[in-house]
Amino acid sequence: MITRRLVLGSLAGLALPAIGHAQDRFPSRPIRIINPYGPGGASDIISRLVADQMRDALGQPVVVENRPGGGGLIAAEMVARARPDGHTIMIGNTTTNVLTPLTFRGRLPIDVFTEMAVITRLADLPAVFAVTRDFGPRTMREVVDYAKRHPGDVKYPTPGVATYAHFDMELLAKRSGVEFTHVPMPQGAAPILNALSRNDAQFITLNPAALRPVLDSGAVIPIAVTSRERMPEFPSVPTMAEAGFPGIGSVSWVAMFGPQGMPPAIMTALHGAITQALRAEAVLTSFRRQIITPAPSATPDDGRTWLMTEVDYWRRLIAETGIELAA
Repeated sequence: MITRRLVLGSLAGLALPAIGHAQDRFPSRPIRIINPYGPGGASDIISRLVADQMRDALGQPVVVENRPGGGGLIAAEMVARARPDGHTIMIGNTTTNVLTPLTFRGRLPIDVFTEMAVITRLADLPAVFAVTRDFGPRTMREVVDYAKRHPGDVKYPTPGVATYAHFDMELLAKRSGVEFTHVPMPQGAAPILNALSRNDAQFITLNPAALRPVLDSGAVIPIAVTSRERMPEFPSVPTMAEAGFPGIGSVSWVAMFGPQGMPPAIMTALHGAITQALRAEAVLTSFRRQIITPAPSATPDDGRTWLMTEVDYWRRLIAETGIELAA
């Protein structure tokens, strides 16, 4: 009888964790994807496409919240401070999760590298260098020659200070010995497109997904692409290497992040739902139209390894450009 009681007691004890686990099943409520930019940009487009597909995989609503500001810091801090239960995640990118943390390190309220975890890389976005229709130059060399004759007259807009577009333009200026004028516009894609349409800025590098309206209207003309090979969408437009500027121009990326400390099972569930979403035909069709390449990490561990290589690359580029940021 003593033995029987001990056995029954042991079995009852074993059942408790299973009940607790069932109560804590993931996801147990809607998931929020925090987007650090306003509507209309590549991050917004990608997050909403992926969210639509994740709903089916996870059985819970997946909503996208735009929280622009602070070079992505507002969104990053919100997610880093969230409970690490997988219900609040962030679509990050080259700028928000590498460049801002590197250039402002020591002056931020969070350490993005230690307080956030990458769930998976999502996609790559090659960029185009483009000029406005009313601006005279039509090649990269002509833009540089014009800038040499008119220092500071060529204005270029970007999503903000210390974004990949800012670094790429300053690298071009430094290596070419010219001066451009930076016009940061962190409010989202709309102000940038308006500035280009009005010819308030004449030169830009940005991904085609964000530039699609002005590319389609002819308000801007692509003159070089940052991909290794020519883009099928712009077969007559040379690569930066073909244009005579090898090693300049980024292929940016987006990735999904969450707060550090998420249990491995939740990381795996999110990774699986996201990678499944990236295989959906609706997503692939839209990606092809926007010139976005899906590039999911095989595992969250692979995502961490890839992110560290990005950090090393941009750390070297930051040192070369010597961009100084106000405290």
